[in-house]
Amino acid sequence: MVATIPNFAELHASQSWATVDFISDLHLSESEPSIFDAWQRYMVSTTADAVFILGDLFEVWVGDDSIRADLSTQLSGLNFEERCSLVLQAAGKRLDLFFMHGNRDFLMGESMMNVCKATLMTDPTVLTFQQQRYLLTHGDMLCLDDTQYLAFRDIVRQPAWQHTQLAKPLAERQAIGRHMRAESQKNQQNLLEYADVDDAASIAWLEASNAKTMIHGHTHKPANHDLGNGFKRVVMTDWDLKATPNRAEVLQLSNNGLERIQLN
Repeated sequence: MVATIPNFAELHASQSWATVDFISDLHLSESEPSIFDAWQRYMVSTTADAVFILGDLFEVWVGDDSIRADLSTQLSGLNFEERCSLVLQAAGKRLDLFFMHGNRDFLMGESMMNVCKATLMTDPTVLTFQQQRYLLTHGDMLCLDDTQYLAFRDIVRQPAWQHTQLAKPLAERQAIGRHMRAESQKNQQNLLEYADVDDAASIAWLEASNAKTMIHGHTHKPANHDLGNGFKRVVMTDWDLKATPNRAEVLQLSNNGLERIQLN
């Protein structure tokens, strides 16, 4: 399969930004409270001027109607999605917060963004920061060997399909979400068999976007790849506190370039 060259959205960093953080693939769910706790501590304590969440913050997102629009008036009885949204809302009031859809939370929409004081980005987007261009993507579109998933992606990203799904009762969508989580947990042992991002396609995207560095997640294979001719592919980690060593990492961009920050 050959990767098509997409239209690249452009985002220029605010001149006030000194530090930018990137995270992805936390797969937040009520069944993994330790990851939620670590993420909440990070969101409260980060000194970054902007945080970019490049997909799969949630294990599954069944629609923005899973949270109430005015969470500030809700003092009790919050569901898991609402607790997460309050964390995001608090962060969005003190820093610039950006979201990109992943393969698990592509049903997040503008209602969720409004609640969380966040901006929804197009995948892919070129970020210009301190006169350098960085190509941001979740990464799934570049896993060309994963043909079955890419065919599925083409279907579920269609507005008509999403409209049909979101028209279903919330309880039905939540039941579907629980089934998806169960299937995901059943297949955890196969994570290392995920198709990887295609390097030739990555270079083609970088050349077309006039960027030298691509930043992405999705594959759960954190690494820095030298693609030659000055091109780089930087892969963020998923968050897995049961791994040895545990994986809870932030990719940070500043005057010092890109650094991996391991959270305690």
